[in-house]
Amino acid sequence: MDQRRKTLFTVTLVIIIIIILAAGGFWLSKRKSTGESPAAEKQSASPAAETQSIAPISVKVAVAEIKDLEKTIKSPGEVYTEKNVVLKAEVGGILKKLYVQEGKHVRQGELLAELDDTSYQLKLEEAEATRLKALSELLLDRLFQEPGLTTPKEQDNTDLKKAQEAYQKAEKAYRDGLISQAELERTRLDYELAQIGSGLKRDEIIASSKGLTQAEVNAKIARLELEKTKIMAPFSGIITGIKVAPGETIEAGRELFTLVDVSQLKITAKVLETEVSKVKVGREADIRFSAFPGRVFKGKVVAVSPVINKEDKTCSVFIGLENPAEEIKPGMHAEIEIVTEIFPRRLLVPQAAVLVRGGRPLVFVVENGLAKWRYIQTGQENEQLVEVLDGVKEGEPVIVEGHMTLAHDSAVRIVE
Repeated sequence: MDQRRKTLFTVTLVIIIIIILAAGGFWLSKRKSTGESPAAEKQSASPAAETQSIAPISVKVAVAEIKDLEKTIKSPGEVYTEKNVVLKAEVGGILKKLYVQEGKHVRQGELLAELDDTSYQLKLEEAEATRLKALSELLLDRLFQEPGLTTPKEQDNTDLKKAQEAYQKAEKAYRDGLISQAELERTRLDYELAQIGSGLKRDEIIASSKGLTQAEVNAKIARLELEKTKIMAPFSGIITGIKVAPGETIEAGRELFTLVDVSQLKITAKVLETEVSKVKVGREADIRFSAFPGRVFKGKVVAVSPVINKEDKTCSVFIGLENPAEEIKPGMHAEIEIVTEIFPRRLLVPQAAVLVRGGRPLVFVVENGLAKWRYIQTGQENEQLVEVLDGVKEGEPVIVEGHMTLAHDSAVRIVE
């Protein structure tokens, strides 16, 4: 039994030796075929040689600089204009001339349309004739004064002076909120009665009795109606939505066309009630439109609504926008970014420069062609920039691209 075990052990040992020798011969023959020596292999495996063979990594950098850090909030918005009016005919008649067409720019005070004014001219002439007749009758009465309408007798004006002083005091008391309007009116009436009694309103009373006052009122009304046959531009703008044509007979109140001024626009933005307290009138706002990709327009906060919308818990914020080229149109959708807080003179680096490793923020700074690992202490930040309180100095170049896999002292090459 022992002899059999010895024989089995010997056979197994011989087989193992044969396998080892065969493997060694195969390895040597492969090395000879490649012409590589063990010394060369050892040299190629050297870490120093491997480092020397790696080219510098291309990176992009930004300079750490001191400037103001601005925090913002974003909101959708819609463009509108406050100067958008529908012009209507204030008197009726035949539209004689139309001086505008769709899209025409007009200036304030420019004549836009004209009604046939023949009937209004005649009405004014009639009213003027009636006024002149009443005036002539008044002049004749003054030449041949009627009994009882002579110059008032000299009388003591003490009552008039007292009434005047009382009325002046009442006016001041009313402005100061000490008396009611009804009390002021009673004092005024007393003053007017005192004036009549003193003869100061004699001419007015005579004119009224002769019908001159009403004739003058009628003449003024006729003159005003004649002026309304000419439709003038109340402000500078663009004509749109024309609804009439020359020769039409139009009635008072008929819509003629719309006048719009788009040189000064406003945008309504919706800000959450939790953030509206940060929005201040006068703060700048960046405005972007899908119609103008890549462009940023500048506006300013001009007003903040005093009420909160109870349905969506937002507050309306109004942004003013200059539009001299008239490229922005009312009704356009806008994306608004409003400055809410400003932190002056902070040392800032781009957000892209900051990495987090081991739970700590760090940046890579380029020194003599090498990337240096720096842990930093951060402060305020926004979407683009981070304030650095410690770890980086002003003017140092920090890597913002190509640094995700960098190690300390990695060779780097700065590219634009």
